[in-house]
Amino acid sequence: MNAPAKARGLHMHGEPRDPHRSIPLTDAERQARVRLAACYRVFDLLGWTELIFNHVTLRVPGPETIFLINPFGLSYREVTASNLVAIDIEGRPVRPTEHPVNLAGFVTHSAIHGQVPAAHCVMHTHTTTGAAVACSEAGLSHDTFYGAQLSGRVAYHDFEGVTVNPDERARLLRDIGDRRVVILRNHGLLTWGETLEEAFMWLWTLQRACDIQVASSALGRMTPVPETVRQQTRLEAAPLLPEVCKAAFDALVRKVDAVDASYRD
Repeated sequence: MNAPAKARGLHMHGEPRDPHRSIPLTDAERQARVRLAACYRVFDLLGWTELIFNHVTLRVPGPETIFLINPFGLSYREVTASNLVAIDIEGRPVRPTEHPVNLAGFVTHSAIHGQVPAAHCVMHTHTTTGAAVACSEAGLSHDTFYGAQLSGRVAYHDFEGVTVNPDERARLLRDIGDRRVVILRNHGLLTWGETLEEAFMWLWTLQRACDIQVASSALGRMTPVPETVRQQTRLEAAPLLPEVCKAAFDALVRKVDAVDASYRD
């Protein structure tokens, strides 16, 4: 418990990757900060939290390779646009910051951000039902309304312990391929998207599938959905239209705003 911060996978606050170079804060980054901070509050609203752990990372539009991540040590309810930490692909702050970054938690995110150009947003959760399905040998059932929509879309990656080993990145990428919905076996859920809103809708769909699967398991064997119907449902549910993803996410942001809009600060 008293191991040095570096050994625990933290990049401590204060010094950026290059103390002699300061990357200016652009309007695009300011907008991304507000949107990502809103996302953390939406996760809090939905109960998709794990104390101070897990992450949603978002790439900032522009020529610099900059990502935004939650400051380690704060709950999702405490995340604001101004206290999000801007980091590079190695998880190092690009500006001085008073907040540490959980480098161990960024290993998975950096693997996807670094090798999948379209992955502008990566989300990872340890929800109870998501982790339960991840621990199930059979994995996600496609015999539910939401599960059928994800038929043929889910990648699986075997558990290798706490994600602190950079060598795991290659195996993770191999297992994910081009799929945007991932179950980390014995661990949790992960999705990525070209936008924050798209990544959110993939995760929301996966989470709903897990919720219903776990709830229905108490009732006995589920009624099977024929493979032809699964495939039909998969086609009917795709693609995730950007305007639909945005409308759904905006509806949740309005709920957050009605309670506490301090994340915008």
